[in-house]
Amino acid sequence: MTGRKGGRAWVGDLIHDEEADRRRIVADVRGGAMWVLRPEYGPGQWTSERPDRLRVIKTRKERLRDRDT
Repeated sequence: MTGRKGGRAWVGDLIHDEEADRRRIVADVRGGAMWVLRPEYGPGQWTSERPDRLRVIKTRKERLRDRDT
């Protein structure tokens, strides 16, 4: 988990998962090949090997800034 890669969704980002048509949070990126996702609210966990289908809604930095205001 070391920084954003090529503009793709990264850990802490709020994303829209186009395959599932749901909003998720990126919880982990494993080996740059598997994105671990969790729901925006509540328990659960999914994986995606299709980062091209994960559209960033808000970066982690934006989410933290908005939370503090």
